Amino acid sequence: MSKVTTIIDIGSNSMRMVVLQKSSRFAFSLINETKSKVKISEGCYENGGNLQEIPMQRAYESLKSFLNISNALKSRKIICVATSALRDAPNSNIFISRIKKDLGLNIKVIDGEKEAYYGGVAALNLLHDDTFVTVDIGGGSTEFCFVKNGKIEKSISLNIGTVRIKELYFNKEDIEGAKKNILDNLKSIFNLDVEIPKKVVGIGGSIRALSKMIMTNNEYPLDILHGYTYQVKKEFSLFEKIIEARNSDELKSLGVKKDRFDTIKEGAFIFKTILDELSISEVITSGAGVREGAYLSDLLRNSNHKFPANFNVSVRSLLDRFEIDQKQSAFMGNNAAKIFDILKPMHNLDNKYKSLLVVSSKLHSIGSMLNFYKSNDNAFDFILNGLNYDFLHTSRVVVAHTIKFSKKSLPNKSDILKYEELLPSLNVMQWMSFMISLNIAINHDFSRPKVSYELQNNVLKIALSNNSFLIKSNIDKLESPEDLIVEL
Repeated sequence: MSKVTTIIDIGSNSMRMVVLQKSSRFAFSLINETKSKVKISEGCYENGGNLQEIPMQRAYESLKSFLNISNALKSRKIICVATSALRDAPNSNIFISRIKKDLGLNIKVIDGEKEAYYGGVAALNLLHDDTFVTVDIGGGSTEFCFVKNGKIEKSISLNIGTVRIKELYFNKEDIEGAKKNILDNLKSIFNLDVEIPKKVVGIGGSIRALSKMIMTNNEYPLDILHGYTYQVKKEFSLFEKIIEARNSDELKSLGVKKDRFDTIKEGAFIFKTILDELSISEVITSGAGVREGAYLSDLLRNSNHKFPANFNVSVRSLLDRFEIDQKQSAFMGNNAAKIFDILKPMHNLDNKYKSLLVVSSKLHSIGSMLNFYKSNDNAFDFILNGLNYDFLHTSRVVVAHTIKFSKKSLPNKSDILKYEELLPSLNVMQWMSFMISLNIAINHDFSRPKVSYELQNNVLKIALSNNSFLIKSNIDKLESPEDLIVEL
């Protein structure tokens, strides 16, 4: 695969592009994301599914701009997929041929099952869950991909979409007809030989817009959509208010953005009906979808479209781009695991914190690459927003705070107040702070010493192959949690 790859997704309502840059075999980072609400399917459902000239021209002009961006970023590979609007339109070949002739771009029209599969591949690799059903609400169709224990079981596409429902039902104030249409389509789900999970991974602009409003209403401390999770029952009232809104002013008062006025009522109606009918209890928001799924299917084509076990693309990507020294990072990770294990009788933390301590220790130095002074604060902000994929919100907040607290003194209650609902107890964070600070102190002179530990009666005895004055003085300055005593 090319080092820089462009993925374009031509949807019924919006056309989106991502440009992704590889940093190693499986690691990549986003270097551009562009969206154009071309509404290519506008008017088509009222005209036998045929694409109309004005929407096609909007899409044409936007594709020219997308290609300009792609070329400027030196992308050497472009994957362009089109979904419901083009696969349903009898005259789609007119548009596809024109794009090929004028712009030299090959558009691949994918079927609904493939579209659903791409959403499943993205969610499976880029979210921290292994059993769920994806729901991707688009303008012309809605895709479902069933994932169980880390394996994709079924993919299906239904002719339910915001633009389709709007033109066929909502514009005619036929709400009951819209509901019947959705429920009739959903019968296909129950005919599948598959268990329906209680957890939905929500994909698509309508679902992301709904999640953003829920985050705002709940004063959620982390301004990150990907991975945001909420309980369905608690938020149904917002869905109902959006559906019942009579005009744009009422939508605005609910927190709906201007660019969503045209289809948010239909999107909320479709999603609420699906959640009700499938008895879903929890929604996880995905910032990744068809584009990322198409990219990963290409990147991971020799590994069953799945990252290797214990591989995290966000951690690897950050290390590829910002680590000071690969051997240093490896040492810090290995030593973090040793420190956690030897102190387990005292801190008694769940083993998930061991993994987070290892990640924190590997990544702590990237703040110095950004700016040496206040490197911990630099790393905090960068990592809070940079651990994009395969991390729970709680996990990324713990990692960012662990790095921020890698200093001589332990954090206090006021230090964790802003993100308190996403963090464990102060006691846990004090232990995480101490363990990473001890790890850094042991390798303060970058010598990567051989080290062994022994814990007896709350006394941690450390034996170093390189017991320098610099290392000893830095360890002596550390504030220990509870009754722990550290001896060299």
